[in-house]
Order: sequence, then C-alpha cells, then structure tokens
Amino acid sequence: MIIDGIIILLLLGSAFFFLVGTVGLIRMPDAFCRMHATTKCDTLGAGLALLAIIAYRGFSIVSIKLLIILVFIWVTNPTSAHIIAKAAYKQRKVDIDK
Repeated sequence: MIIDGIIILLLLGSAFFFLVGTVGLIRMPDAFCRMHATTKCDTLGAGLALLAIIAYRGFSIVSIKLLIILVFIWVTNPTSAHIIAKAAYKQRKVDIDK
C-alpha cells in the first residue's frame, strides 16, 4: 500500500514536470528560455517516471538497467542543452554582427 502511494506520487510529479516543460516550450519567447524550461523539466520528469518504474518492479536486473538509463539522462541532457545553447549564442552573435 505504501509503495503504491509512492509510485502514484512519483508519477504525478513526473506528469507535472512534463506538463510544465511543455507549457514552457510553448510560452517562452526565445530559444534560451525554451531550452531552460524543457531541459530542466525533462530531466526531472524522466527521472521521477523511471524511479516510479523502479519502485513498481522492485529490485531486479531491470531496476539496475533503469538506474543506468537514469544516470545517462542526468549526464547527457544538461550537456546537450549546454552545447545547443552555445551554438544558438554563436549564431545569434553572427546575426547581430551582420
């Protein structure tokens, strides 16, 4: 019963952060604000969803694989956002100079 409550809370938190990220993607004015809203919410939303699946499945080899995926997401999502922001900044700088 307690595990079910934790799973529900994790899934509700995941859905909330995905929703906030989607609203941020639609409502923010430029690429930098959109990227900030989506990367933060995607990382947290995916993390909570994967933690809910781990709690549902219990400790097994699948849980270990999901933890590896979770760590991979935590490392690659902010890194890719930084690289995209850097490219967008350089593109904006070139556009302004013209």
